[in-house]
Order: sequence, then structure tokens, then C-alpha cells
Amino acid sequence: MKSLLFIFAISLTTLGYSQTEFTNTEAKEIVDVFFDGFHKGDTTLMKSVMATKVPLQTAFTDKEGNHTVSNGDLDNLLKAIADRPSDQKWDERLLGYEIQIDGNLAHVWTPYEFWFNDTFSHCGANAFTLAKTNTGWKIIHLIDSRRKSSCKQN
Repeated sequence: MKSLLFIFAISLTTLGYSQTEFTNTEAKEIVDVFFDGFHKGDTTLMKSVMATKVPLQTAFTDKEGNHTVSNGDLDNLLKAIADRPSDQKWDERLLGYEIQIDGNLAHVWTPYEFWFNDTFSHCGANAFTLAKTNTGWKIIHLIDSRRKSSCKQN
């Protein structure tokens, strides 16, 4: 009886740790859904992969040469995307993905070029932080860098 109880306890412990692991492919898909919505102007699609509150930040050097981190507002970003005039094309071209995952936390780094109406605007990198929530994996933080120089344009 003791050995049967021991085997049952070990089985329960093993089941607790045998959760399906989040993969690089799944992390990439979340970022891809975000940008699919971004390019289509579909904020509902974007929000489907985002937590309710997502801090937005941008790291850049201002015109005076000051290194700055500015805080953005998610609602303002979503409104700008939803209200984008139909004659404007915003094309953020991701140049790659670097993904790190540890348990319920993931980080996706995506260098990019931004093109406005088919004209190069700026480049930089996005850093997405993803976390496993009760409703699935979600983007919980987004910071990007922006610069106009030292960009390799396609």
C-alpha cells in the first residue's frame, strides 16, 4: 500500500511539472499577430496578444544629443493605428527575431526598419516582454529604439 501511495504521489508531482513548454515559434507568432494587426489597422487583433495594461517606451537620442527614454500610452497608440488615414501606409519591416524563454517569461528582440508610404523613415529594435497569464501568453511590455542614422536599408 505504501508503494502504491508513493507511486501516486510521484505521478502527481510529474504531472504538475509536465506543462507544455512555450516555444520560440509561439513567441514569434505572438509578435507576428501584433504586427499583422498593426499593418492592417486592426487594433482588436493587436489587443488579442496584449495584456490589458502594456507599458510602452521609446529609447532615442533627441536633437540636442540627450539620451532619452520616453513613456507612451497604449490607448494613444491604438487610436493612432485605428484612425490612420487610408492613404498612409505604415510598414514596419522586421529584420529578425532573437527569442529567450524562461518558464513563464519570454523576451523577443526584433530589429526593424520603418517605412512610411514606401519611403524609409527610421530604424531600431523592438523589445517585447511576454508573460504567461491566466488567459495565455501576452505582451506585457514593449520598448523600442529609434534612429535615422546607421541603418542598413533594403
